[in-house]
Amino acid sequence: MAGVEIIPLCDAVGPMKEPVRKPLPEMFAGAVFEPGEEWVLHFHCYLLRAAGRTVLVDTGIGGAGSPATWAPLPGRLGGELAAAGAAPADVDVVVLTHLHSDHAGGAVADGAPAFPNARYVVQRAETEWAAEPVRALILDPLRDLLDVVDGDAEPVPGVRVLHAPGHTPGHQCVEVGDLVMSGDAVLHPVQVADPSIPYVYDEDPDLAVRTREDILARAAVLAPSHFPDPFVGLLRTI
Repeated sequence: MAGVEIIPLCDAVGPMKEPVRKPLPEMFAGAVFEPGEEWVLHFHCYLLRAAGRTVLVDTGIGGAGSPATWAPLPGRLGGELAAAGAAPADVDVVVLTHLHSDHAGGAVADGAPAFPNARYVVQRAETEWAAEPVRALILDPLRDLLDVVDGDAEPVPGVRVLHAPGHTPGHQCVEVGDLVMSGDAVLHPVQVADPSIPYVYDEDPDLAVRTREDILARAAVLAPSHFPDPFVGLLRTI
């Protein structure tokens, strides 16, 4: 991580709303949540300064018009960026780990790119998989700014994207040294202890498990999207 500054940005905190509030299979949920307990998510994005460039990993849930209607709208990414000394126009590269609305909803504001000077890095498999309303509300307004990649890439020196499919076909993580910003490859802390525990909304559950094992094996520090803590040291290997 030498030479790369990483600043966590908390876009929102709140529980999942219906109909997506039960993310773990019942056989595991009973060991994680008390009866009636809600899973309170933290929605983290990450601001990176590397090689003279400003990189934003994920754009949060967005404003009132976001398709992330199940999340605690509106997000507060703008204020978090300002507190970190950055404005939307300062962002050179946006990496979207995937196109679920809580990660990409803030990429567009009022029908236009929210970060007008940035290139938006996304996997080709993700653009091909995306469906409505994400395609119309997010992909179409970003069309001229998309940087579509196939597999692993290095959009900025020292900042790598890793194709990490399973949660979605084009899900990607961001690696800086031995730290991995894991997006939704690891959704809940229980999956660190047991990466075989599935997530109800993984597109390919078996592939997601293999990806999760790979990510946990290669990272010394995890920067997850939805844990309470934005950085988690990994003390064991898978």
